[in-house]
Amino acid sequence: MIIMAEEKEKKTVKKVAKKEEVTKKTAPSKEVKTKASDVETVEKTYSVRGNIFEGKVISAKANKTVTVERVLTQYVSKYERYKKVKSKIKAHNPVSINAKEGDIVRVGETRRISKTKNFLVMEIINEAKKWKQWVFQIIMHLL
Repeated sequence: MIIMAEEKEKKTVKKVAKKEEVTKKTAPSKEVKTKASDVETVEKTYSVRGNIFEGKVISAKANKTVTVERVLTQYVSKYERYKKVKSKIKAHNPVSINAKEGDIVRVGETRRISKTKNFLVMEIINEAKKWKQWVFQIIMHLL
């Protein structure tokens, strides 16, 4: 028994809109072309779950990443004293927050963003003091 029915497979194709150039007329003879992608900035949202702590930004050199150092106190039972333990954590630095070196920030745990990033900068508590510029201005004022 041979069945001659042809089954057509359905393929789903997603159409991606092309980036169109937008022309703006600034003067009667000049036309400035800007791409629509330059205007729009889309930021991902991450849900914060788990650990939330405060720390100091010690490095902000990487793109959208900061290194946050937090100081913990750990009890040593042999000596019946406490010791300070430092830990460094890489955290995602959104464009809207833009933390810099020396800032005190609140960091929350989130899903894995990259190989080393599991945390997200939630807010800046204290901004870094620019004491070097302040001292330089005082010295210049005295001279």
